[in-house]
Amino acid sequence: MTDFPAGSIWLVGAGPGDPDLLTRKAERLIRAASVIFHDALVGPGVLDLAAPGTRLVHVGKRSGRHSKDQATIDKLIVEAALQGDRVVRLKGGDPAIFGRATEELDAARAAGVPISVCPGITAASAAAASLGTSLTLRGLARKLTFVTAHARAGEPLVLDWQALADPQATLAVYMGKAAAGLLSRELIAAGLPASTPVAMVENASLPTERTLRTRLDLLPLAAQSALGDGPAVLLIGEGLREREQKALASVGKGFAYQRPVSLSSS
Repeated sequence: MTDFPAGSIWLVGAGPGDPDLLTRKAERLIRAASVIFHDALVGPGVLDLAAPGTRLVHVGKRSGRHSKDQATIDKLIVEAALQGDRVVRLKGGDPAIFGRATEELDAARAAGVPISVCPGITAASAAAASLGTSLTLRGLARKLTFVTAHARAGEPLVLDWQALADPQATLAVYMGKAAAGLLSRELIAAGLPASTPVAMVENASLPTERTLRTRLDLLPLAAQSALGDGPAVLLIGEGLREREQKALASVGKGFAYQRPVSLSSS
């Protein structure tokens, strides 16, 4: 059994949404917790794993809709641990990828509270799995870059566009739908071809998942017209085109393949 004494905190990755994609360790920690502070993006069914009587506290943040600020969340989880609770801070995806883990680790350590991290499957991995593709590709996509397109309220999105426009990389953009126009313009201006393949996956791994394949110059139109309001990850890079080329080459060899149509969702 994972060590989880009273008065301690675990930052637990809830994965992309599907409860079956939780790690076994994450499931044990959820069942052992006396209080769970959970994000808005924790998938349905994950919280159902909590033991009867476990206190569930929603502290989720969605773009523009924050139920608790970060300082308040830090205070809540530390206070619960100091009162003797077994605290799970349940985060969508992986705590270490755009999950504000550092702030919570620092707050707990400053208060002398034991804190540990249980990793989870991140949304980009789930999106690639749903698409049946790889995030890297030998000889073509030698690098994988994770970036968030979410900026602080009232501040512009400032990224190193030249570094991100790497033709030998796959770019995984979190919270990218609202910034689709900016992403398209800046990446093309930095040298990435307008024809670069893009895949958008909304609600990755959930029954409500929707996928869309387009190209970089059509990304703004696709983001506005083809998907709903769920969280989405954008995958950008030539490695995505390779999958289509190989699939087309398989036609006539016992495999059926329908070429994705831009601006249609599945």
